[in-house]
Amino acid sequence: MPPRPFELICEVEPSIRPDLQHVRNQIEVLSPVADAFLAPDNHIGRATVSSVAVAHEIQRVGGRGIACLNSRDRNLLGFRRDLLTAAAYGVERFVFVYGDKPTSGNRTSDLTVRAMLEEVRGLEGDPAFTGVPPFKVGVTTGLRPLPAWKASADFVFTQVSFSLEALLRWREAQDLTCPVYAGVMVLASDGMARRLAASIPDIEIPDALIDQVARDKLAGVELACEHLEQIRESGAFDGVHLVTGVRFRPVAERLAQIARARSSNTVSPDQSDT
Repeated sequence: MPPRPFELICEVEPSIRPDLQHVRNQIEVLSPVADAFLAPDNHIGRATVSSVAVAHEIQRVGGRGIACLNSRDRNLLGFRRDLLTAAAYGVERFVFVYGDKPTSGNRTSDLTVRAMLEEVRGLEGDPAFTGVPPFKVGVTTGLRPLPAWKASADFVFTQVSFSLEALLRWREAQDLTCPVYAGVMVLASDGMARRLAASIPDIEIPDALIDQVARDKLAGVELACEHLEQIRESGAFDGVHLVTGVRFRPVAERLAQIARARSSNTVSPDQSDT
């Protein structure tokens, strides 16, 4: 079987207001370098425009949309509502996650990522979804052994990591045939880096990286793009899930430069003489 092409999936920042212009701006800027876009779902516990609606907007302007759905904010009925809405909009790819701790209140129900995955797998033969193409569902994982039910997903996103060695050790230990995407994040500031390290124990950010970002506000862009290229060159992953945050413009510019350099390096001697 030929190797799968390397995919860059860029996460867009959703809107906390009823306005999709910021989403459209990100898509326009990142489209030259991105293969698909992920729409988060009430990320960091704040209410945002529906991820299904954002994924639909991505597809409306010519991109490939993936909607993230968390189990925190919905019960089974609400989940089926989202699936019906996605089918009506032509959104076919999802990432199911547990969800960050809400900023206020408690979790809505006991719905789990596993239950969501099982519900989607049981839609075949459901009259409400007759004629709807099968949904493609991904899950997320830390850099730890993957349970069998997660390994049955259509694709897997790893948590953000700043260590290529840790990613490669994890990948080598997993017997996965589905596409696997490594998580890469742009550190916008040293304060952000420290908050991330403090709130997510599994994520280790070397002090040297934090110091670089403290000295240069765009260092996080260069570090993330360099990390992405190392993951690509390793051949161990099918792509990267890239979280650009507010740095989406310089990230797009840097990745375009890297792509041009890669293209020029692959030109044969005969071609370069013409």
